[in-house]
Amino acid sequence: MDWLTCVGGIIVSAGGVMAGQKRVLFVCVENSNRSQMAEAFARLHGGAGVEASSAGSRPSGRVNPRAVEFMKEVGYDLTTHTSKSLADFNGQNIDVAVTMGCGDECPHVRAGRREEWQIPDPKEMPPERYREVRDLIERKVKDLLASL
Repeated sequence: MDWLTCVGGIIVSAGGVMAGQKRVLFVCVENSNRSQMAEAFARLHGGAGVEASSAGSRPSGRVNPRAVEFMKEVGYDLTTHTSKSLADFNGQNIDVAVTMGCGDECPHVRAGRREEWQIPDPKEMPPERYREVRDLIERKVKDLLASL
């Protein structure tokens, strides 16, 4: 029998994804803002039925401190997240891949289902606009989770 552990609010078996879990990958260019927030909201709202990850086509190497700040406002600690490369997910079975307004800069991701969300990068936005983007991402993640 596999042992179970809780990672970021997601129950994971020793062998990886639990039976019945959906693997969702959120992709943007730097993996420092949008995709990090989407991963966080999927973990927050997805429960044990979802394994959420995020990656970037050209990862920045860090999560934007503003993303950390604005996610803290809604009760999620992004300080444990890292900026990851899309290459880290090559060959993995992904149920749903969501690209986040990066167009041609996000290469094709093999997945059972793909979605493109036209979400502006909030990196240089004033605080209120950044919050609007954060809240839009949360709504879209909730809609996605409801469709799984």
